[in-house]
Amino acid sequence: MDKLDGRDAGTIRLDDPWYDALAVGWGEGGETVPQPAAGGRSAAPVASDIYLEVQRSAAFQEVRGRYRRFVVPATVGFFLWYVAYVVAATAAPELMARPVAGAVNVALVAGLGQFLTTFLLTWAYARHARLRRDRAALDLRWTVFEQERDQERNRAFGEGR
Repeated sequence: MDKLDGRDAGTIRLDDPWYDALAVGWGEGGETVPQPAAGGRSAAPVASDIYLEVQRSAAFQEVRGRYRRFVVPATVGFFLWYVAYVVAATAAPELMARPVAGAVNVALVAGLGQFLTTFLLTWAYARHARLRRDRAALDLRWTVFEQERDQERNRAFGEGR
């Protein structure tokens, strides 16, 4: 903790359940799912109920909406830019061969522009995720983790009687 003297040093939680999930047995098989009681539903909600509840929540829908509002236009825009480059290269070779400066032609500038827009789009996506989605998604993760932990405690308490 000595190295974390920045402005967010107090917000770091060392017991992050997603840090090394497989080390604690997740995804390794052998888990048992509680069977429903005679009434058709188990007394305690199963993990899938927790995830469905979170998925239906307004906070989850807001995170997904923010994701879609960025990704869909960005994907469509980049795809159109790429198709325009390919169509121009095949349909208008004289335009693409036009020199810009010395041996550099329009095709080379547009091709390098493809790389540049890829890097810019990656940067914009990472920035958007950091500023608009990461904190809300982490809050949802902690909600699920706490509900699962409470469920395990209730199950252990029920078995302890």
